[in-house]
Amino acid sequence: MNLMRYQRGLPAHLTAGALAFFTLGSAWAAPLPKGVTLGPSVEGITEYRLANGLKVLLFPDASRPTVTVNVTYLVGSRHENYGETGMAHLLEHLMFKGSRKNRDITRQFADRGMDFNGTTSLDRTNYYEVFQASKDNLDWALQMEADRMTGSFIAQKDLDSEMTVVRNEYESGENSPSGVLVKRMQSVAYDWHSYGRSTIGNRSDIENVRIANLQAFYRTYYQPDNAVLLVAGKFDPDATLARISRLFGVIPKPKRTLPAFWTVEPPQDGERSFAVRRQGDVQIVMLGYKVPSAIHDDSDVMAFASTILGDVPTGRLHKSLVETGKASQVFSFGQTGYAPGLQYVGAVLKKGEPVEPLRDALTQAVESFGDTPPTPAEMERVRRLYENEMERSLNDPQRVGVALSETIALGDWRLFFTGRERIKTITAEEVAAVAKRYFRRDNRVTGTFIPDDAPQRVVVPAAPSVESILEKFKPSASTFVSEDFDPSQANIMRRTQLATAGGVKLALLPKKNRGEAVTVDLRQHIGDEKNLFGTGAVPELTAAMLMRGTSRYTREQLADEFDRLKIAGSLSHFQTTREHLPEALRLVAHVLKEASFPQAEFEQLQRQAIVGLEASRNEPSALASRALSQHFDLYPEGDVRHANTFEEDMAELKAAKLGDLTDFHRRYYGSVPAEMAIVGDFDAAAVAPLVEELFGAWKAQENVAPVLRRYAAIAPLAKTIDTPDKENGVYLARLNLDLNIDDPDYPALMLANYMFGEGGLRSRLMDRIRQKDGLSYGGGSQLDAGDLDRAGSFMISAIAAPQNLQKLDAAVREELARAVKEGFSAAELAGAKSGLMQQRVQTRADDGALATGWTSYLYRGRTYEWSREFEAKLMAVTPAQLNAAFRKAIDPARLSVVLAGDQDKAKDKAAAVKAP
Repeated sequence: MNLMRYQRGLPAHLTAGALAFFTLGSAWAAPLPKGVTLGPSVEGITEYRLANGLKVLLFPDASRPTVTVNVTYLVGSRHENYGETGMAHLLEHLMFKGSRKNRDITRQFADRGMDFNGTTSLDRTNYYEVFQASKDNLDWALQMEADRMTGSFIAQKDLDSEMTVVRNEYESGENSPSGVLVKRMQSVAYDWHSYGRSTIGNRSDIENVRIANLQAFYRTYYQPDNAVLLVAGKFDPDATLARISRLFGVIPKPKRTLPAFWTVEPPQDGERSFAVRRQGDVQIVMLGYKVPSAIHDDSDVMAFASTILGDVPTGRLHKSLVETGKASQVFSFGQTGYAPGLQYVGAVLKKGEPVEPLRDALTQAVESFGDTPPTPAEMERVRRLYENEMERSLNDPQRVGVALSETIALGDWRLFFTGRERIKTITAEEVAAVAKRYFRRDNRVTGTFIPDDAPQRVVVPAAPSVESILEKFKPSASTFVSEDFDPSQANIMRRTQLATAGGVKLALLPKKNRGEAVTVDLRQHIGDEKNLFGTGAVPELTAAMLMRGTSRYTREQLADEFDRLKIAGSLSHFQTTREHLPEALRLVAHVLKEASFPQAEFEQLQRQAIVGLEASRNEPSALASRALSQHFDLYPEGDVRHANTFEEDMAELKAAKLGDLTDFHRRYYGSVPAEMAIVGDFDAAAVAPLVEELFGAWKAQENVAPVLRRYAAIAPLAKTIDTPDKENGVYLARLNLDLNIDDPDYPALMLANYMFGEGGLRSRLMDRIRQKDGLSYGGGSQLDAGDLDRAGSFMISAIAAPQNLQKLDAAVREELARAVKEGFSAAELAGAKSGLMQQRVQTRADDGALATGWTSYLYRGRTYEWSREFEAKLMAVTPAQLNAAFRKAIDPARLSVVLAGDQDKAKDKAAAVKAP
């Protein structure tokens, strides 16, 4: 039983020409049976339809004393679900195991001398029988097909007995080097579409399929509305149609709805290659190119290219590779169907000879084919070949049944004839253009069969059962102890010891943690706006070099020490355990003070930084962020607050020297002043003097002072950045605010920001752009206020497909204008207060956030008492205060917006939407 039909000599028979040659005149002399309607008729083939949806094709031809009965079901391997590969083909086997009225179908075939078979392909399954023309034989064949359409047993005993047969068929295919290569080509070429699965299926699926799954598959697809019955040969059309009406018409029209399939394989984004190593005696190089569906206009044209390349002995590949001795054999064929398929081109080489020259020559010959259009002789030869083949098919009732099965699976049997008409009009220029369109590097998959007597195959063992693993498991007694810590500000203040260790402001909050975990946060301060001017990339590179080696440790040894001391995090914020905290603090101090700056590590870091910067050159998010930052930039080049261009960043990275880093570290690094917070399981009395010893007197040479920013009202910007070949787009918007965290309006603005965009899916922004309009997967807003200055901002960000960015911009502006005009409701405010307060409590319950909060407060000369007072202000905000503050601060007309996305994609999608 053939699994699929590869046709080198026949094109895809796709719809292209007009249907003017179709005749719709009456092909039925007698009155039609009740419930039967007449359909189109073409060259002696007439279509009828039964009330239950069954299509019937009658093709009377008295020239031969035989009849062909063919039933095509519109189901193939592409309809199988996960874990059910091979099911369509397995079901084909079981259809010969008997039905309600025909319990031994194969015996009855033999008794009547009938030639019979079934075949399964990607899109369809067909069953046919060819027999001596007689009323008795035809009546039996029709009643048998009607009976097994919905009455086949599909029984467990038949599955058990047939399993060995199907498995053997699978195994026979595994012996074929070319067959295995085709299967691997399918799986490598397709990422998502079910054409990437071989029709024979996966061995484990075949061997483990449940009979209930097969029966459900059968009941879904083996129904009259999903089938086409063809009778061709010597028979009486009137009597046959009446008989069909009686036998098949009694089958009820199914109430189920056939599953819809919507997977579209995305374009391949680069050449792929694979190798199959097995025992064998030949080498094979096979190229696969994704090509359109067989009903696309390019498909018949591609068939011409395939034959001109692969025909023997007239094809170009035969002449350039076989006749020159580079290959022993060449081939070319298409595997297409209802969905886009593959065009295969390949060559066979003697075992032991170098395969690379053949692979290169084959690839060059195929991908340069379009540069040399077919000659008139080549075009005429292929046209004549196809026309002769189609004529022979129409002259043979048995062949026409199988040939029409392919076009039936595409949607309509008449496509056979439209394809024939299309053949007459295909030009050499079309063939060359189609070859150029699809025979391209990034659309190529290269497969190689390499004979190997000792393949290094790895069999991954099956996972053991969970029960077997747990059977001998004996849990140890837990030694982890933790306390029920109250994260209120009042409790935090009671539990925290504030001290000064030399020049370090220190906050110590000991508490019992599970696993004796403890978190350290260290805030160092480096330079001021004057002495940092012109340092470029040096500060960032210096910080990145600290962990790459010290006076005592190499980079590898340093990593081992961090693991030994259970240090997780960075030098400025890390977690360890009570036992290891003293050593961890000593190690961190050592790294900060005695980094050795190895030359090789610096060169490696510099290369990585340059490559990382290059990687961001065309990224929508990086481009949009840089453009927005530059628009709001107030500072000259060289100032640490300046928003660099890409070129400035690159120049600074390349200009940095190792000596610059060592000098910067010597002059700028220190821990006086600094802030440190330690939260978790530790001995505060022992840690405080250690902190003073390690950090209390380490003072930098250069002056240290806060680098402040200034507020400025910036004119609005509307900018679109083209990011070619990027599937996703980015939306960024910003509005500068004259705002400090101690301002009376700050609590109200924080609540308004939460309601507008910070509150996730519950926010107005996300409710609009995701929940209602479906434009974006993610987005939000952000409010920043100065702590030591007044440089605040309000920002909005989101992602969207390039064609949706303009819609996204409009939606954001509408929501922002609505919030300003209509304000927020009392219910929204109550929800925002609840949400924000719960978030803040959860944040304080996290040791890392609690430690970071302490160093931030210590830097500003505050404590968690400020946090308590701020939350009281939050809870006191009224709807009137909220809306007044938002209207005062937010002016939608001043919003600067940057959109970054592929403009070609945006135009193409917009044009597709407008097209009828």
